[in-house]
Amino acid sequence: MVSAGFDMTALLRPGLPDGEPRWSGDPPFNFVGGHNDPASVPFGGLAEAAAVALARHGPALARYNLGGSPQGHLPLREFIAAALDRRAQMPTDPSDVLVTSGSLQALDLVNAALLAPGDAVVVEEATYAGTLSRLAEQGAEVHGVGLDREGIRIDHLDETLSTLAARGRRPKFVYTIPTVQNPTGTVMGVERRHQLLEVARRHGVAIFEDDCYADLVFDGQRPPTIRSLDGGGGQVVYCGSFSKTLAPALRVGYIVADWPVMGRLLALKTDAGSGALEQIVVAEYANSHFDAHVAQLTTVLNRKCQAMAAALRERLGGVAEFEPPRGGIFLWASLPAGVDTAELVGPAAAAGVEFNPGAGWCVDPAYGARRMRLCFGHLEEQAIAEGIGALAAVVRAHLD
Repeated sequence: MVSAGFDMTALLRPGLPDGEPRWSGDPPFNFVGGHNDPASVPFGGLAEAAAVALARHGPALARYNLGGSPQGHLPLREFIAAALDRRAQMPTDPSDVLVTSGSLQALDLVNAALLAPGDAVVVEEATYAGTLSRLAEQGAEVHGVGLDREGIRIDHLDETLSTLAARGRRPKFVYTIPTVQNPTGTVMGVERRHQLLEVARRHGVAIFEDDCYADLVFDGQRPPTIRSLDGGGGQVVYCGSFSKTLAPALRVGYIVADWPVMGRLLALKTDAGSGALEQIVVAEYANSHFDAHVAQLTTVLNRKCQAMAAALRERLGGVAEFEPPRGGIFLWASLPAGVDTAELVGPAAAAGVEFNPGAGWCVDPAYGARRMRLCFGHLEEQAIAEGIGALAAVVRAHLD
């Protein structure tokens, strides 16, 4: 007798997001996500580091957390602390570092520790889509603050916090990406960082500093972190990642926080520890090669950024507006008023192009509707030019 089959979908809980389609492979011109330059992944160095690390720490893989601290592999935390001191003017104790499974887990842990449904949070008007989706899942009340060429606007931030205070509302934190802002690519100057701290202090609001792209500043001039300027005031929780400097697939991120908060974050991290193999390999490789690798990678990314900017000027001059980013892997472009880039997704896909429409990266979807985020990190320069050409044809057909 043949079974009629069991419909497990009928048991799914209400409120789930729509299901994803089966993956059918990359399009020829993939401008989405945070993919990086394949040739710059230091796979040879990582392979050598893996051999050394496994010989040294292999038996410890028999125990969760390598038999050590649940905060992560100590040599990796020591490297992170030393690198932050050397590269970002942020002296850090390894005991204030928690290794996470990418920066997304860092976001989840901080949100889980600080937010209850209905709590207010202030973010930049255009910001990381993963942050917006997670804040929505937490039931947070999200307030967007305008951006300019140096990042978050202090006047608008002060006005927003004052308006909320008049309503008896104090946000739990200001979430900011100060160095190579995602998606706009701006870099906040030191004076504005001090101003941000001053306004946040005056209103009694914490700062959540997301610095995942900070090592990818094209001119190599990485500013001091906001946390370093806090001077031990305990107002800033900081997160970073190796996804954009070494490889996204490694899934190694970290949080830096003072112990009263760190202890609570650690209590929430109930995954039995982030992947130990990745940690020991990253620690072994980074201790000897990180600075040289990042210098080489930013040179490549800068060249690709220039290739995309040149293609946009050639193919969409007078149509697409953009400020070349100061680092990172994304270019944020605006089309004429009235255009909704979400309407271009289907035609672009038919032409072999995939990109991120802007609405998903903005607090106000209407503000982001005419914008798009284009990742230049993954494709070679010739493919970037060809892909922008294909996208330009779609845009012009839509405008016509």
